[in-house]
Amino acid sequence: MPDSTLYPQFRLGESRFDQGFFYGRLRHFLDVIDPRTLLVSEYRLRECMNLLDQFKYGTLPAGVTNAQLWEAQKVKQAIIHPDTGEKIPMPFRMSGFVPFGTPVVVGLLLPNQTLASTIFWQWLNQSHNACVNYCNRNATKPAPMSTFFQGYLGAVSSAVTIVVGLNILIKRAEKFSPATRILVQRFIPFPAVASANVCNVLLMRHTELSEGISVLDDRGNVVGTSKLAARHALTETALTRVVLPMPILLLPPIVMAMLERLPLLQKHPRLVLPVHSMVCLCAFGLALPVAISLFPQNSQIHVSELEPEISAATECKILTYNKGL
Repeated sequence: MPDSTLYPQFRLGESRFDQGFFYGRLRHFLDVIDPRTLLVSEYRLRECMNLLDQFKYGTLPAGVTNAQLWEAQKVKQAIIHPDTGEKIPMPFRMSGFVPFGTPVVVGLLLPNQTLASTIFWQWLNQSHNACVNYCNRNATKPAPMSTFFQGYLGAVSSAVTIVVGLNILIKRAEKFSPATRILVQRFIPFPAVASANVCNVLLMRHTELSEGISVLDDRGNVVGTSKLAARHALTETALTRVVLPMPILLLPPIVMAMLERLPLLQKHPRLVLPVHSMVCLCAFGLALPVAISLFPQNSQIHVSELEPEISAATECKILTYNKGL
């Protein structure tokens, strides 16, 4: 067993920051999305996992510090799925969401798009989101790959349908001037992406609603499987998916509309795309940690809100569940 007297500040499998408050969750998820963990080698990952195993079984060598243990846990949590124990592919890790997702956001917000390019960027965005959702799901209960494809097809269909419908309505709106029409078209991706994100989560993880997810007591022991906890988990995740694209898809059009009036960009139109990309990157980097910090990853729920058989199976009043990301 780990010696708590030598490492009183380190908690295996937990966060170094208080997850009961938004600020603590924000600092935690800034660790989770740290893009530097994408550069961690296979050797360094094994080293970190061995260090954590040594702590778990009380065989740590002398001289290991709390800081080293927290860093090792940060690396492991960024790369290894907590339920499956498998490596998450680099583009679909939370630490890779901003670097790999920013080019897609830039494409979504490009002005003067054709119908074909609009459909392409919506498809690419939902393909990336679907893979991220699947790779960071709650995997305490196995789900067939058919569930993944249902969510994927549903998200792509809803995104394309909404964005095409809105584009047709705007093109038929005779009251809009050409400049106003272009500005409004820049905001179209948000309702399409937000609604598709919700469809993506619900369709990909609907088996959790029918089968439930594991709920744990204060010692980490599984008390039972709850459909009501699954409903809470999916509600929180869906709300996160609505909030996430707000600053990403709403702020850049506003900022770019102002910047494009500057003499510098008017004289050098080739600078518009790199400036646009930088604005999207900043908005994405800000929005992601804020959105995923809205709810704790390991949320708590009172037993009175769960099924009667779960209440009867434990004396604990508060249970926890992993909502996924």
